[in-house]
Amino acid sequence: MRPRLVSDVSSVGRYLLCEVIVSDRSRLLLLDDRAIAIAVKATVARIHGDYGAALCSVGFSVKYLNAHTGIVFLRMPKRCYKLLWSALPFITSIETRGEKIQCFLNCLHVGGTIRTCQKFLIRYNTQQLHRMLPKCKNEEEKQQVSQALLNCTLVGGTDEAFEDELRSEEDEEECLPNMP
Repeated sequence: MRPRLVSDVSSVGRYLLCEVIVSDRSRLLLLDDRAIAIAVKATVARIHGDYGAALCSVGFSVKYLNAHTGIVFLRMPKRCYKLLWSALPFITSIETRGEKIQCFLNCLHVGGTIRTCQKFLIRYNTQQLHRMLPKCKNEEEKQQVSQALLNCTLVGGTDEAFEDELRSEEDEEECLPNMP
């Protein structure tokens, strides 16, 4: 039996949907994906040493960053997502463009695909908008929040389809062999 090569193994990954929390929302516009990747890798190395740095260096990437909302999708191999996830609370600042931005990353969801993370994000945003609605000060604000609620829909899917996909993703995790 020949030894398995890296290219023989299918790429099983995980996506962490995170929110960058800052005290001044305008500072989010300074962020870029490279700065977040450097901060995450440095924190993993600081917390988990050379082992963690080596494990997470291959296959880790920032797949998406919305600098207006602070939403970030991090992708990493399945074998190291818990290691990386455990290091996130230790990120206290991100250095970008010569400035140090005081912040932390709040992990909202862990998913096997970007699509499940997107669906979760739609539900999360809808919940946030429902929480905002009673706090509106005037009718114009209520109209804007109501319009935003109407725009938060799952295109081409139902809630039942979403639940089925989540269940199938959990089943997939159980069926996949553990990677060393």
